[in-house]
Amino acid sequence: MTDHDVDKAYALTTPESARALYDDWAPRYDAGFADSHGYAAPRAIAAAFRHHDQGDTPVLDVGAGTGLLAEAMTGAVVDGLDISAQMLTVAAEKGLYRQRIVADVLAPLAIADATYGAVISAGTFTHGHVGPACLPELLRICRPGALFVCGCVPAVYDGMGFGSALAMLNAQGVIGPLQFHDIAIYEGKDHAHAQDRGLVMVFRKL
Repeated sequence: MTDHDVDKAYALTTPESARALYDDWAPRYDAGFADSHGYAAPRAIAAAFRHHDQGDTPVLDVGAGTGLLAEAMTGAVVDGLDISAQMLTVAAEKGLYRQRIVADVLAPLAIADATYGAVISAGTFTHGHVGPACLPELLRICRPGALFVCGCVPAVYDGMGFGSALAMLNAQGVIGPLQFHDIAIYEGKDHAHAQDRGLVMVFRKL
């Protein structure tokens, strides 16, 4: 793929294709995408986390990539989980995570129940990536009261069924009320997606 081909990333259809694409992209991701596109979502999601944080730790960064969200999580104890080992290798060179976990979040995770006090995510709940099927497993590995602060593309929130899935979890008493933050995904650059907006989904496990 070209370094700026966001639409190709949005067109992913399987975990295997996602792993291959991001493994290939990893060495160039920060400069070839984040910097060149003015990728601002990680900073906005970290700010939303700080707004709601009540000492919720340790934190699991889902779809951690090269660690752009962890870079903005100053002072937090964060583990990184990603399907791409190569993306996490780049993050390791930055010394960002307590531990790095190579795993598919749509499959059972080799993580004990009630391990984490929070889940954060940027760029994972988007076109061609991960839908709400991962939520039960993420909730399993979090303790009661755990804070979730996760970015989502609005069209994906609707189209992949996040709204109904979260509403059902709330109705069943699994999660508390939802809150949302409206954020700019990109800032300061001119490209086809420059005006895209994102939602930050915020809720707690009950």
